[in-house]
Amino acid sequence: MIRHIIAAIATLLALWSMVYMYKLDTQSERLNQIKKVIEKSKQEVPVQNNKIEAIQKIDDSSVKEETKKEDEAVAKKLESLKKRAGNIMAFKVSPLYKQKCSSCHGVNGEGIVGPKLIGLSESKIYQALVDFKSGKRKNYVMYGLLTKLSDEDLKKLSKEISTFEQKKRAAGQ
Repeated sequence: MIRHIIAAIATLLALWSMVYMYKLDTQSERLNQIKKVIEKSKQEVPVQNNKIEAIQKIDDSSVKEETKKEDEAVAKKLESLKKRAGNIMAFKVSPLYKQKCSSCHGVNGEGIVGPKLIGLSESKIYQALVDFKSGKRKNYVMYGLLTKLSDEDLKKLSKEISTFEQKKRAAGQ
């Protein structure tokens, strides 16, 4: 009985392998047909060797003029960046100012995103800082920056910022 079962399994495996081989042959034949279609569709395109005989002369004056225009444009962009960012070396500011204020108000209080601070009095600056910290003046960025600062820190910032105009004049700007 076991021999009959083994023989049946062997016959089924043989039939399955024949069907599998037939499928592989049909797929192989399809690939050959695709290859023939591709070969038939290829076309030879003759390429002409045209020599370029005319060489355009470059006018030195136009090149110099173009270079000068590019240099002027770069100089204008650089000047614009300097105005917006402030001169870093103009005068020193405290690490507290750099950390809390300079990204919006500029390295020297000239204003970037935030308003210009240079030229404001110590009392006006202090009152604004207190109002932002308490929430009396609404500005979430300022509120977030000032919430963990002490009253002493606010006074230090106010005093420092109020001296920016004098420092700028001393630096010769």
